[in-house]
Amino acid sequence: MNEVKCECGHVNPHGTILCEACGRVIEEGTQITAEPLLDMRYEGSARRSQTYNKTIIDKIWNFFSSVKVGVWLIIITLISSAVGTILPQEMYIPPVMPAAEYYEDQYGWVGRLYYNLGFHNLYSSWWYLLLIASIGVSLVICSLDRVVPLYRALKKQRVVRHESFLKRQRLFGVTNGSITKKDYETVTSLLKKRRYEVREENGNILAEKGRFSRWGPYVNHVGLIIFLIGSMLRFVPGMYVDKILWLREGETKVIPETDGEYYLKNVEFKLEVYDKETDNKAFGAALDKAGMVAKNYQTDVVLYKKKGNAVAGEEPELEEVKSKSIRVNQPLKFDKFALYQVDYKLGELNKMAFSLTKKSTSEKSGDISVNLNDPEKMYDLGNGYSVELLSYFPDFEFGDDGKPTTKSRIPNNPAFVFKMYSPEKPDGEVSFVAIKQTIEPLGDNEYKMAFNGIETKNVSALTVRKDLTIWVIALGGAIFMIGVVQGAYWNHRRIWIQRKGNEIWVAAHTNKNWFGLNKEIQLVLAGTEIDEPHDQLKENQIDKGEKD
Repeated sequence: MNEVKCECGHVNPHGTILCEACGRVIEEGTQITAEPLLDMRYEGSARRSQTYNKTIIDKIWNFFSSVKVGVWLIIITLISSAVGTILPQEMYIPPVMPAAEYYEDQYGWVGRLYYNLGFHNLYSSWWYLLLIASIGVSLVICSLDRVVPLYRALKKQRVVRHESFLKRQRLFGVTNGSITKKDYETVTSLLKKRRYEVREENGNILAEKGRFSRWGPYVNHVGLIIFLIGSMLRFVPGMYVDKILWLREGETKVIPETDGEYYLKNVEFKLEVYDKETDNKAFGAALDKAGMVAKNYQTDVVLYKKKGNAVAGEEPELEEVKSKSIRVNQPLKFDKFALYQVDYKLGELNKMAFSLTKKSTSEKSGDISVNLNDPEKMYDLGNGYSVELLSYFPDFEFGDDGKPTTKSRIPNNPAFVFKMYSPEKPDGEVSFVAIKQTIEPLGDNEYKMAFNGIETKNVSALTVRKDLTIWVIALGGAIFMIGVVQGAYWNHRRIWIQRKGNEIWVAAHTNKNWFGLNKEIQLVLAGTEIDEPHDQLKENQIDKGEKD
């Protein structure tokens, strides 16, 4: 695009409204010439989004440079994020059944719709990540579209500005007579005392301070962009881990997301509850109403590290690293990981004991113990007696077809299909055994599996967390707050004092706090022959009101 040369000799980029050097309105006859005051937001400099609109790149740039588009992207993202909190995300639901069945079972048609729309895994869905990326692109393009021309215009501004530029500033005034040397020195000295950077040219003055505050919003944008990058890094494998590990007492499991390198053993789970007699009698009534209230719960664990490479199917050799009691907000930390105590389950069924018993005489032929988390297929009782486990249903219920099924892998309501072998029945007898229920589907049996006791264990829920993105997010937040302070507590002020024949022209501009600027000019001009400028915006509003 062709560049535009101003009367002052400065060459401006195409699309510039106010000359970067002298401030003259370049495109006469446009809407800006009809306005009583100049729009100084970007110093009238050329912005790419308002200049080019031909290629597909121009159209994409113009779309994302719109503040309205950015605001709508943020609103849509906020609404989506809010919807994602209505029901728990899939990572937080218990692993009792497939997610689709769980949402429908727990929340009905709302849960089914929630799952089908993809809100169960909202924060890792492709369209949510696309929204986050779009906000980042909008921030980058918005910032570049404005900060580059603004920087160029502020850097190239001259001390002497065009008459039309000065006349159409909000604060403007004219004093008849020439400025004396004493007044000139007084004004210059007072401006410097008030931390203005003063530039002089042939008796004309440009005093400026607080320009750095103009970059506050763009520092905000940089902080937000870094914050968004940190948030999106959480979806990069290995950068962020937030998993739940359920560990029974005495059990040793590999810690998720450690590539099989670290193992954890639950030595013991401990629960302390408040006692109204010993802890605080004042809360006795509240404890009677609430029932058992946890005072402290912790898991005593041992952390192991695998030694060498184990052969597939072979138990790995483990080396103890450390032992610790994990409490709420007192995690076990190792190798950029942290294990937090978040939940527990008391008295989960662990083993069930049965006796192979002859129904007619109640004579026992042997005992078996079924590990509900890892049951064996065959139990040999000797002397020709054995029991085969044909089917196992940890959380038993009858399905819609009338056949036994399981709601989850957790042994909440175990049921079994046993085949019992004896010398009298070498081909075996089939029996379906559940809690308080026994069914003999193939007719009356001579033998039965008599319940002989249970063993329970406490289960501890630990959150496995690793976050390598927190410093990026913290850095983005810190930079954002610096931008907020930079833009909120300082303002960009400029005062022009120019000689025009036998007159002295005073004009001033600030990006905010006009009252403060006006008071500052009064202090600077006090004791001189120079009149204070008046607020043209208020005068225009008064004139308009009188005409109405």
